[in-house]
Amino acid sequence: MRNPDPDFCLPTDLNDAVLVGRVWRGTPIDGPSIVAVRAGQLYDITSTVPTMADLLDRPDALDIARHAPGDALGSVRDLIESHLRGGADAQVATLLAPCDVQAIKACGVTFAVSLLERVIEEQAGGDASKAREVRDTITKLIGSDLSKIRPGSPAADALKAELERRGAWSQYMEVGIGPDAEVFSKSQPMSSVGFSSDVGLYPTSKWNNPEPEIVLAVNGRGQIVGATLGNDVNLRDIEGRSALLLGKAKDNNGSCSIGPFIRLFDARFTLDSIRSASLSLRIEGEDGFELDGVSHMSEISRDPADLVAQTCGAHHQYPDGFMLFLGTMFSPIKDRDTPGGGFTHHLGDRVTIATPSLGALVNTVRLSTEIAPWTFGVRALYGNLARRGLLDGALKPA
Repeated sequence: MRNPDPDFCLPTDLNDAVLVGRVWRGTPIDGPSIVAVRAGQLYDITSTVPTMADLLDRPDALDIARHAPGDALGSVRDLIESHLRGGADAQVATLLAPCDVQAIKACGVTFAVSLLERVIEEQAGGDASKAREVRDTITKLIGSDLSKIRPGSPAADALKAELERRGAWSQYMEVGIGPDAEVFSKSQPMSSVGFSSDVGLYPTSKWNNPEPEIVLAVNGRGQIVGATLGNDVNLRDIEGRSALLLGKAKDNNGSCSIGPFIRLFDARFTLDSIRSASLSLRIEGEDGFELDGVSHMSEISRDPADLVAQTCGAHHQYPDGFMLFLGTMFSPIKDRDTPGGGFTHHLGDRVTIATPSLGALVNTVRLSTEIAPWTFGVRALYGNLARRGLLDGALKPA
């Protein structure tokens, strides 16, 4: 496998993008720091904003990212290149997921294609060998183009009634075309991995795949302030056995990857930029297997702003903010091991998720039991910041 170019992993308009993130700095810091990218250089601005949640809550977040004083850490391109070579120098900085104490939420079944695949998982009972037969049956029954059906609309209600009459209704149809979106807790605060880290599969899973998604950064006031890339690692066999196993299928060590940076919204990059974005997915195996796909945000069934509104509001607040995975239209079905068996990961697969405005997120697939354990949580974060004398100036959310 050939490493992607470091420039591919950064926004094409890098000099105009307002990028913020987190790194682990080695001796003598020995802790996480908030960084901003300016003219291709990294600056540690933790003395102004000790956590990413603090930064995103600030009304002057753009000004802080552009101008707050900080330690110069060198070229962001050089750091990306070092990570891709597997030689990240922890004495300088190691990239982390760009979020910290925020909740990590995810939306499911937001594209027609993913809706069909979830129904197939359910009908196949998590057995990948049955997927092709079930897919053919379901497609003949309900078709493959549900993108014109607006969730919760009279047309959606009519389709639901017809599918119930035919005995083909599914719980996934309910959240795919019904009034209420599926929003679940993907991972725990501080547990996400970042650029070039290993992602983890639960050891018993035999049918799984990456899910390339855009992830919105929402502050403690419910305002959408930026976006990044994410891999919502998915265990199709476990969730397919029962939707009640969603937590086991979704939340494991290394099963959530976010990064490389959060791009803050400004005059050049807005929510409309997200609405029109396309994400590419590339999977490369040590066995020579290759798979490419794309996910077009223009084909999402629910607007990103509506998904945020269904997540937070008068019914639910997130005072530390949250990261929201928007879902994917891409479920890889290319046969890998056996005819009709579809796709599943092999250990060592490299997954690259990219879009020009956000760069690329690159990870390698391992077992969740064999990658580095998650040991640095919220208490460790605040203990570390306190020892560094960085909490006195922290602002509480307004």
